[in-house]
Amino acid sequence: MNKKMKGAVLPGNSTVEFREYDVPVPGHGEVLIKTKSSTICGSDIRAIYHEHLGKGPEGYQGVIAGHEPCGQVVAEGPGLRRFKKGDRVIVYHISGCGVCNDCRRGYMISCTSEEYRKAYGWQRDGGMAEYIIAEEKDLVYLPDELTYTDGAQVACGFGTVYEGLEKIGISGNDRVLVTGLGPVGLAALMLSKAMGASMTIGIDVIPERLEIAKKLGLVDHVILAGPDNVDEIRALTDGQGCEKTVECSANDKARLTCIQAARKWGKIVFIGEGGTVEFQPSPDIIHDQKTIYGSWVTNIWRMEELVERILRWGIHPEDLVTHRFTLDQADKAYALMSSGQCGKVAVVFDEEVR
Repeated sequence: MNKKMKGAVLPGNSTVEFREYDVPVPGHGEVLIKTKSSTICGSDIRAIYHEHLGKGPEGYQGVIAGHEPCGQVVAEGPGLRRFKKGDRVIVYHISGCGVCNDCRRGYMISCTSEEYRKAYGWQRDGGMAEYIIAEEKDLVYLPDELTYTDGAQVACGFGTVYEGLEKIGISGNDRVLVTGLGPVGLAALMLSKAMGASMTIGIDVIPERLEIAKKLGLVDHVILAGPDNVDEIRALTDGQGCEKTVECSANDKARLTCIQAARKWGKIVFIGEGGTVEFQPSPDIIHDQKTIYGSWVTNIWRMEELVERILRWGIHPEDLVTHRFTLDQADKAYALMSSGQCGKVAVVFDEEVR
């Protein structure tokens, strides 16, 4: 094993900076992972790549970027209880204190410890390097049937979507609308199909994203974002609207569409971060008995459950990856992801380079 490694840092001016680091040594309860795939999340673009906007849990500390890593354990620290050298693993992307109420529920994303809560790629080194140190408690086993790029997507995007869909419930009774067809929205369509949705409808302002959804067979109907979207959705649903709607864009108009295009007694989940929304509570929500849910990331046991169900459903999150880059091309990877002219973008290593 080399003693030095290269890592990518985001200075906040729409560029990527490469630095040399010592290969870290795992401490008590930690493992050293050989990175195999590290996908780029929209939140990296929103809060880090262009400028460092985040505060608190989203405050970037100049560490190695990448909070969607997946790889193989190559060295063990003392005190491990379950995982070992050679295991293929997904990393839950926030390391919490482990003892607050939220951590005990598995929601390290909501850990209340200012000292110990540190997200990979935000406050502690992430996956845009050849190796990454992770705490054993943050690991989820990756079965051989799934690729490392499948696992990297589970680490954030698919886990986040699965949490939201579980809150509103998806079954064969449901017609599902998804607004915002970036990687999160595409994941919402893929999982809704796998969970049995009778119809899926996707809306986006970027034609290329609509084409990706169609090409992958994730949608029954695509609609270009516009002022007539609610009427167009009702025309496709016998005038009733969709039983379940999923908002992934954070756009105020898309959020209103999700609310108004939901049928009576419908359920709406907001997943897209940031932005605002204005609606009229009585006609838009109260009189039609609709429910709006907010959903932020997921817990680690549900991420583990998702891996099991992905296997059962026979789907592959890596199908949403439209572009792969090696680490030395990470600047191109982030620039492409920022453009929106793509699906999911992955920085890959070793056997994942294709």
